[in-house]
Amino acid sequence: MTVALLCSGQGNQGPDMFDLVGNGPDVEALFSRASRWFDGDPRAWVRTAGDHALRENRNAQLLCTLHALAAFARLAPSLPQRRCVAGYSVGEVAAWHVAGRIGAIDALDLIAARAAAMDAASGADEGMLFVRGISRAVLDELCSSRDAAIAIINPGDAYVLGGTNDALKALAGDAQARGAKRVIPVPVRIASHTRRLAAAVPVFRDELGRLSVSRARAGTRLFSGIDGAVVLNEGEGLDKLARQIAEPVNWAACLEACVEAGTTAFLELGPGRALSQMAMDAYPSIASRSIADFRSLDAVHAWLTRVGSD
Repeated sequence: MTVALLCSGQGNQGPDMFDLVGNGPDVEALFSRASRWFDGDPRAWVRTAGDHALRENRNAQLLCTLHALAAFARLAPSLPQRRCVAGYSVGEVAAWHVAGRIGAIDALDLIAARAAAMDAASGADEGMLFVRGISRAVLDELCSSRDAAIAIINPGDAYVLGGTNDALKALAGDAQARGAKRVIPVPVRIASHTRRLAAAVPVFRDELGRLSVSRARAGTRLFSGIDGAVVLNEGEGLDKLARQIAEPVNWAACLEACVEAGTTAFLELGPGRALSQMAMDAYPSIASRSIADFRSLDAVHAWLTRVGSD
C-alpha cells in the first residue's frame, strides 16, 4: 500500500479543530511550543477566539500547521512505510516534516517566520477568490487587466486567485459573465502565491537556509507545491518552498504525481476535507478520506488497514 498524506492549507480552522488530534503525550511538545504565539494553549485559544482572530494570517498558518503535525504524530505508528507527501499552500511546510526532512518544532518556527515575512510584504486590503468552470487561459486574460493573478491550480478547471479585494470583486463579476460555475471568496486575507508577496521570498529563504535538513525517509516521496516534482535536491527543494510564497501552487500536478507514484489511498491530515474531496473528484477509483471524516483515531487506523488489504 502507498498512502498519499495531504497537508491542508488554511481556511478550515475552527473551535473544535483539535478535538481528534490534540490529546496525548506525543503532541504535548507541539502545543507547548505553539503556546508562545497564542498567549497560552492553542487548544483552549481556538475555543474562544472570534472569527477575525482565527482568520488572521499568522494565526491561521500556525493553527493549520499545528493540526497537521499533531495528526501525523498521532497516526505515524500505524501508517504504511510507502508514502507520498504533498502540502497545499502553507501545508507544504508541514509536508517537509511529514516526509521526515525537518523537525516538527522547526516547522512551527518556520511558519511564524513565514507569516511575518508575508505580512511585511503584503499590501492592505488583499484576499483570495475561488473560481470553477472556466479555463486558465480565460482567467489569465481576465487577470491581466486587474491587480490579481492565479494563485493555485486545482484539478478540474478550479482555481484560486489572489489580489486586491477591489480587483477580486471585479473578477468575480467577470468570471460569472464568462460562464464560471462557482465563484466564492476564500477566507484568507493575503494574496498568497502571487507576485504581490515577492519581497517575502528571500526573507523566508534565509530562514530555510538555517535549517537542519535530514535525508528523505526510506519509501517516502515529497512533492514540491509549485510543480509537483519530487524533492531530490535539498537546495532546489528549499528554493521552491520559498518561491511558492509568490508563485502559483500547482495542486493538480501534486495529485497527479501522487497517482503516478502508485498511490492507493489519499489521507488528508486536515483541518477540513477540501483536499480529500479534490482527490476523490479527480481520481474516483482511489480511496480518499480526511481524518475529519472520523470520530476517533482508531477508526482512521481501521480504515487504513481495510484499504491496505483491498
